[in-house]
Amino acid sequence: MRREQLVLGGGCFWCMEAVFQNVRGVLSVVSSYAGGKRANPNYEMICTGVSGYAEVVDISFDAEIITRSELLDIFFAVHNPTTPNQQGADRGTQYRSVVYYASEQEKEIIEDAIKRNQGNYSDSIVTEVSPLPTVYPAEAYHQNYYAQNSSQGYCQVVIAPKLQKFMMQFPEKLG
Repeated sequence: MRREQLVLGGGCFWCMEAVFQNVRGVLSVVSSYAGGKRANPNYEMICTGVSGYAEVVDISFDAEIITRSELLDIFFAVHNPTTPNQQGADRGTQYRSVVYYASEQEKEIIEDAIKRNQGNYSDSIVTEVSPLPTVYPAEAYHQNYYAQNSSQGYCQVVIAPKLQKFMMQFPEKLG
């Protein structure tokens, strides 16, 4: 096993968590906060939209089973990377599309994924690509949200369609 990390945000972290928890080769997915300045953020702080933090998922994966590039293709397919600070009705800087990198090699893989996926969109991909900051796990009630609340309205209307899209477009990647 070759364990690697990928931290990305594509709107509400519940959506990204639900998708990536179902990807073969993903070892763990933690809903988290990244990109702000003040230590130990909480949900109330990031909801102000001025904290600098984004809702992200901290993904641990086995690179011998799934590659960073494949994970990025899933990421670009299940959210709209052309809308700055918005995914559907979720609006604010905390919902921005962002991918963090820990090395120049990772940055190149991200930039290649953006180029490869740009053809799927008529508008330009505006995903932020930034050095990996400190990542703070979100509160316990945000973890495994869809799995524990799948009948809730937001889960049915927003998360379930993204999960279905993943399953339809990447059946070979189902875990």
